[in-house]
Amino acid sequence: MRSRTYTFGYIPPGLLLSLLILTCTLFLIFPSQAQDEEDPENLDVFWKWIRWNDPGSFLIDHYVQQADVLFEQRKEKIRQLKTKKDWQDRQVMVREKLNQLIGPFPEKTALNPRITGVIQKEGYRIEKLVYESMPGFFVTGCVFIPDNIDGKAPAILNVIGHNQEAFRAELYQLVYLNLVMKGFIVLAIDPIGQGEDVQFYDPEIGFSKVGYTVVEHCYAGNLTFLSGISLARYFTWDGIRGIDYLISRDDVDPDRIGVTGFSGGGTVTAYISAMDDRVKVSVPCSWSVYNKSLTETKGTQDPDSFFFRGLQEGISFEDLLEVRAPVPTLMTFTSRDQYLSIQGAREAYSEAREVYMAFGKEENIQFVEDDYKHWLTPKIRLAIYSFFMNHLGIKGDPAEVDIEMLSVDELQVTPTGQVSTWLETENVQSVNAKETEALLNKLDQSRKDIPTHLEKVKKNAKELSGFIQPVFEDGNPFFNGRYQRDGYTVGRYAIDGEGEYVIPLLLFVPDTRKDKYPAIIYLHPDGKAADARQGGEIEKLVKKGYIVAAIDILGIGEVRNTATREGADDYTGVVIGRSTPGIQAGDIVRAVNYLKHLEMVDTKIGAIGIDEMCIPLLHAASFEPLINNLTLKGLTISYRSVVMNDMYKIGLVYNDDGYWHPWEIDFSWGVAGALTAYDLPDLVGSLAPRKVVLAGIKNQLLEPATEQEIEMDMAFPVKVYSELNAEQSLKIIASQDFNYSFIDWCFE
Repeated sequence: MRSRTYTFGYIPPGLLLSLLILTCTLFLIFPSQAQDEEDPENLDVFWKWIRWNDPGSFLIDHYVQQADVLFEQRKEKIRQLKTKKDWQDRQVMVREKLNQLIGPFPEKTALNPRITGVIQKEGYRIEKLVYESMPGFFVTGCVFIPDNIDGKAPAILNVIGHNQEAFRAELYQLVYLNLVMKGFIVLAIDPIGQGEDVQFYDPEIGFSKVGYTVVEHCYAGNLTFLSGISLARYFTWDGIRGIDYLISRDDVDPDRIGVTGFSGGGTVTAYISAMDDRVKVSVPCSWSVYNKSLTETKGTQDPDSFFFRGLQEGISFEDLLEVRAPVPTLMTFTSRDQYLSIQGAREAYSEAREVYMAFGKEENIQFVEDDYKHWLTPKIRLAIYSFFMNHLGIKGDPAEVDIEMLSVDELQVTPTGQVSTWLETENVQSVNAKETEALLNKLDQSRKDIPTHLEKVKKNAKELSGFIQPVFEDGNPFFNGRYQRDGYTVGRYAIDGEGEYVIPLLLFVPDTRKDKYPAIIYLHPDGKAADARQGGEIEKLVKKGYIVAAIDILGIGEVRNTATREGADDYTGVVIGRSTPGIQAGDIVRAVNYLKHLEMVDTKIGAIGIDEMCIPLLHAASFEPLINNLTLKGLTISYRSVVMNDMYKIGLVYNDDGYWHPWEIDFSWGVAGALTAYDLPDLVGSLAPRKVVLAGIKNQLLEPATEQEIEMDMAFPVKVYSELNAEQSLKIIASQDFNYSFIDWCFE
């Protein structure tokens, strides 16, 4: 070990004495924290820990670790593919999986295209187009047609990324107008939530009610996920019907169809190209490469960029490229992309190239990257033009030419600027609601046989939520200090979670020296410390003689996600077949097991959940009979109410940091596919005959539910309790009528 030598200068004795006196004086004035018994309480369990020093990443890390296992399982299958026949067999399997994951697609109905205007420009004309991809579901776009077409021309569908202006943005114009100048017909369309197809448009504010394009996609995606559908279906279908329109034109060569898009449009390009054999050339640009590297770096993207249970079914983004082999595909990417992973793009290309090599067509897949941010650089744009010209039979110079940008007004398709204010339209919510009616009718039929239905509910809810039954192994959690208060103590603990994380817990114990106490699990959406201060709600319970365990289940309080944007963790759950409520339910059951093994806790363990915490607690109570009674304050009445109404507010988070769009949204409250098998009232019914208090039930707008709403959604659990002659064990009350006598009643 290298030695260190220190040299100190000479300090006069008088100065040394003065420094000593000053040090002692400061010590008396500012004693160390360890010696100061008057310091404010610190209720954080992980204060300055080393091992668990980033609790804000617990949830996303837990999801990523599980995703890694699924990625490795897929990779192992890929390693076994050696021959062209091997890959062809996988292509058949992947196509079947994609039809399940994106579909089922609706029946093809009349497009009813209408041209709302024509503009002649130098060298080309613009036809403003509206067509129906489904009855009443309108797609807005523009067709750009070169002058002097001789016969039938190749055509390109241009799908657009997450830009509010959609194809009117200058970057997109630069690309598609250059393609037009080179002889291609181009159809550029508005994706849902963008351009003139804002899904939740509010004429009074002239914008979406819920936020800009990404927020709209998440908002709509949550609805489809509850019903077991991938939002990607809508984006893909709009594009497939766009190709239907193109090949219906006399001036389009149906054997020379290409698709391209940038960013989110690159993702949709990959979907359409994988699902429609008419696409002869595909150029996805800076697309959301849902593979291992993206998951571990930038995280899961918006709901239009992945499939419900996609990775659980063994499908990743590479499959969208490989299922097309050996049809020509160009991949483009930038190395400093702020949102996506260049490493993931390279890995996807490397794997896809193996497939093309097996077909003897490795020249048909190319990869171009440039060192820049998230953009279509000049180098990439030139590669796009060249690739399309080469593979779709256009001769000439691929060099980019200067173009005259078009104004937003020139490219406005509808008279009002929004299709929803011009025509009577469907949107994702209304279409999804109509499809969900069949699921709800099936649930109603199942509820007629109560015992059988409730057994199926518990089984299906466990599977769909991704709940894993905890195994209690350690009755001695990590203890990290205790505070003495007037009449009780507050202990800080950490108990083992499902994976490589721990659950922070505050244990409130009365000082009355009884042998046994009833115990309560306490869950607050703002975390375990929200009601834990002296004089707070938890103190009231403790002074009534209850042991209270206030916990931060994964994603809440001390372990709230701070590592990624809202929803990235929950959406990772969707793609791997799990959910945040399901994992949180496991955390709750672990806390129940911990209490059960404490000698001072009697046999009765109840639980209180507030607002957003009601959903995971309701799942936990349905799965775990050790939860003797349940009090839910502010339960959202049902998933049905979210899907079947025009608007919902659960999961919406207001931004007060001055950002230009006011809302973010998450899916921390949702279980993808729930409505295929159960709803929240079914879980309430599964608790009978245990005592349950539902106080201040809220509707999908997080407003107090009306009597009619309660009567509709709570009819089934009321019936279940009645059938068991336990009507008195279910209390449904208004929020203002709640007091702690109801807690005492639960334990009687």
